[in-house]
Amino acid sequence: MAMKNSSVTEFILAGLTDQPGLQIPLFFLFLCFYVITVMGNLGLITLIGLNSHLHTPMYFFLFNLSLIDFCYSSTITPKMLMSFVSKKNIILHAGCMTQLFFLFFFVISECFILSAMAYDHYVAICKPLVYTVTMSPEVCFLLLLGVYVMAFLGAMSHTGSILILTFCADNLVNHFMCDIFPLLELSCNSTYVNELVVFIFVAIGIRMPIVTIFISYALILSNILHISFTEGRYKAFRTCSSHIIVVCLFFGSGAFMYLKPLSLLPLDQGKVSSLFYTIVVPLLNPLIYSLRNKDVKIALRKTLRGKTFS
Repeated sequence: MAMKNSSVTEFILAGLTDQPGLQIPLFFLFLCFYVITVMGNLGLITLIGLNSHLHTPMYFFLFNLSLIDFCYSSTITPKMLMSFVSKKNIILHAGCMTQLFFLFFFVISECFILSAMAYDHYVAICKPLVYTVTMSPEVCFLLLLGVYVMAFLGAMSHTGSILILTFCADNLVNHFMCDIFPLLELSCNSTYVNELVVFIFVAIGIRMPIVTIFISYALILSNILHISFTEGRYKAFRTCSSHIIVVCLFFGSGAFMYLKPLSLLPLDQGKVSSLFYTIVVPLLNPLIYSLRNKDVKIALRKTLRGKTFS
């Protein structure tokens, strides 16, 4: 007998695992991850804000990357932690749609902020004489505005495509967050259009920044190979290394999750990929940029001594 469609007012998030023995250990593990993520990103934000020496285009974008990572992690992790200690981790329909919106807003924001940082590195290394003019405060503001406009449009498109769906009586979301593919599994409607919207907009949100980053680093590499002295090459590579690591971590896991058809990616496998780019990447970003960045380490030492750059 066919199940009649019903108006779903709330969802139940299945969480990361259904193994009772893993719930408490995972709770404390991811709680530690979240605390480190919050402290790391807020610490980097504070450090950049306090030290005028770091008020440059590079650190302007890094400031926003840390802000995005902090908000991004706070959108997902607290609700995820509840799934480890609650018998039923319930989220209202409106709350689920809100989480979905901010999930995509911050994912797309991070994609484009990383591409803006790649462009900044390209100008700094390949066109140092016109860097100040090319990366003026006005240009940086316009780039940042473009980042958030693209993020808003992408998030609205994805959330809007879900809002028009009718959900069946089964309201168990096989995930630790309200992501688009687990929600599509619960729909009574055909999801072909929704999958097409995901593919098109995610392709733009991921492939466009990837192309920008690839072109920027291709030009940077070409320029570095023409540098005759070893110290200059090492300095240029060191400038880009942290950003390259972050790009590979974030885009690698994101592309694996969203650039495959729904039928080719089991949701349990998708959970692991989602875990990586929603929890691990925001945790690692401030560590990578602080441990591998000489200016940040110097600023940290001076700030801890009660001295900020003037």
